[in-house]
Amino acid sequence: MKNYTKLIIPFLVVSVFISCEDILKEDNIANVTESEYYTDLAGFEAAVNATYGIMKEFYGPEIGWTMTVFGTDTYRAGADGSHKYMARYDSGHNSEAGYIRDTWKIFYRQINQANAVVGRSEGIEGMDTALKTKRVAEARFLRALAYFNLIRHYGDVHLSLEETEGVQIEANKTASSEIYTKAIIPDLEFAIANLEDNPSDYGRASKPAAQFLLAKVLLRRSYTSFAAGDDASKAESFMSQVINNPRFELLENFSDIWKIDNEQNAEIIWSIQNAKSQVDEGLDDYGHRGHLYFLMEYDKKLAMTRDTENGRPWKRFRPTPYLMQVWDRTKDRRYDETFKHVWYANVGTVGIDDKGDNITPNGLPVAVGDTALYIPGPGLDRHGVDQDGYWNAAKQETVNFQVYTSNEWDQRTFPSLNKWIDPTRPNIQHTQGQRDFILMRLADAYLIRAEARLKQGNTAAAAEDINKIRTRGAWDGKETEMQITAAEVNLDMILDERARELVGEGHRWYDLTRTGTLVERVKAHNSDAKENIQSHHIVRPIPLSQIDRTSGGYEQNPGYAQ
Repeated sequence: MKNYTKLIIPFLVVSVFISCEDILKEDNIANVTESEYYTDLAGFEAAVNATYGIMKEFYGPEIGWTMTVFGTDTYRAGADGSHKYMARYDSGHNSEAGYIRDTWKIFYRQINQANAVVGRSEGIEGMDTALKTKRVAEARFLRALAYFNLIRHYGDVHLSLEETEGVQIEANKTASSEIYTKAIIPDLEFAIANLEDNPSDYGRASKPAAQFLLAKVLLRRSYTSFAAGDDASKAESFMSQVINNPRFELLENFSDIWKIDNEQNAEIIWSIQNAKSQVDEGLDDYGHRGHLYFLMEYDKKLAMTRDTENGRPWKRFRPTPYLMQVWDRTKDRRYDETFKHVWYANVGTVGIDDKGDNITPNGLPVAVGDTALYIPGPGLDRHGVDQDGYWNAAKQETVNFQVYTSNEWDQRTFPSLNKWIDPTRPNIQHTQGQRDFILMRLADAYLIRAEARLKQGNTAAAAEDINKIRTRGAWDGKETEMQITAAEVNLDMILDERARELVGEGHRWYDLTRTGTLVERVKAHNSDAKENIQSHHIVRPIPLSQIDRTSGGYEQNPGYAQ
C-alpha cells in the first residue's frame, strides 16, 4: 500500500470494504500504485468504490458520533471515553485534539480519492461512456459531501479539485463561499444530471440522494452572509423532488425504521453500507458502532451480565435534561420507541446470599427472564401517569427489580438509545456492527423542507410538513392531538421536532451550527459545556498538523490558539 501526502491530506489507495455482499463489489487494490492500477476498467471501478470506502472511517466509528453528537443540547458526557473535550469545549478542544485532526484527514483523503477518479477517467479506454459518466458523477457526489463536511466543521478550508501526487507543502485557505460555488454545488448539479434514480447496486449514490444533499447545502448557505436570494426556495424545490419521488414513503410505524432486518425500507434515501460477513470476520475494521456509545451500564446491575442482545455499553453519550422533556409521551410514541425501558435478567439469583445479605432488590428472588431493570422514563407516560411519582421509594421497595427514575440517573445509569442495538454480533465484545449508516431518510427531508419554507415565511406549508412527521409519531388515536398550527411554527419548534425525530442520528451539531443556535442552546441545556462554549466554537480549530506542515504556516480559525 502506497501513501501520498499533501500536508495533512494523505492520499491512500485503500483496500475496499464496501457493504453488503450483493451490493458493491470489493476490490483489494493494496500494494499497487494508482498509476499502475487506474488505467483499466477494473482499476477504475475499484477506485470509485474506494471513494465510498473512506467514508466508513467517519460514519460508524466513534469519531463521527463524537463530532456530531457531543457538544450540543441533546447529549453530554457519560462515564467513559477519552474525547470529552468535544462535549465540554474545554482546553482539550484545541488544534491538537485527535478527532479534530482525524476528521480533517479523513475527508481530505476522500476528496483526493474522488479527484483521482475524476481526473483519471479521461484516460480509461474501453469503458461505456454512459457508465463512465455515472461513475464520475458518483465521485463528484462523494467529493461534494466531503467538502460540505469540512466547511461545516472548519469553515474556510483548502480547496483542490486536482489529484495530489507526492508531497506538497503549499496550501490555500479558500472562503467557504467559493467552496460552495466552485466545488459543492457544481458537483451536486452534475450528480443530479447524471446519476440514476434507482441504482441496481443498492448503496451507490443516486439522483435523489444528490437532490437531498443539495437541498441541505442550499439551506445551510441561506443562513450565511453570502447567501443567494433564492437559496431557501431552491432548497425547498430540491427536497420536494425527493419527497414526491414515488420510490420513498414514510413507514407507517416509527419503530419499523430501526428493525435490523428492514434496512432497505422505503424511508431510506441513501445509506452507507455495511456487510455482516465482513464486520463479523474483521475484514471491515469499521462497521456501524452506534450500538456501543449510547448505552448505560446495565451489565453491572443486579441479575444482569453483558450479552449480545443488550449490547456492549461504552457509556459515551448521556441525554441532557432538555432532550428528556422534548416529547409529550401522552400522545407521542417516539420516546418510547427510541429508548429502552426494560432489561430482563440473564443471571438468576435467589435474592439472599449464604450470609443472609440481600443480593437483589429487597432480597426477593429473580429468575432468568424476569424484569431486572426498569427505566420508566421522564414525565407522564402514554396513560398520563407521572412515572417519577408512581415509582417512589415506597413503591420500589415492593419489587424484585431495580427502578431508576429521572432523579436517579447519572453518568453510568441513564435512558439508553435503542436505534442502533445490534444483537446479531458474533460475540459480546465485538465492536463492529452490521447496520447500514443512515445518512438520508424521508422524515429528515420533510423537516428540512419545513425549515426552508419557514425561511420564506410560509408557515402554513411548513406546518403541513411537520404534521406529516408528527402524525406518524402519534400513538393510535392521538393523531389529531399531535397536529400543530402555522402559528406554532418557528425555528425553535423545528429544532425541537428534529430532536424528537432524529435524535442520535448524527445531525445535531450540524443543525445547531447551521441555524446559528449552537451557543444559545448549549448554554441553556448542556451543563457540561455551558460555562465553556463561546462564539468561535461554531467551527473547529484548524489542526496543528496542517499548520505545521504548510510552508509559511496556515491561518488558524479566529478564537483558537495557533
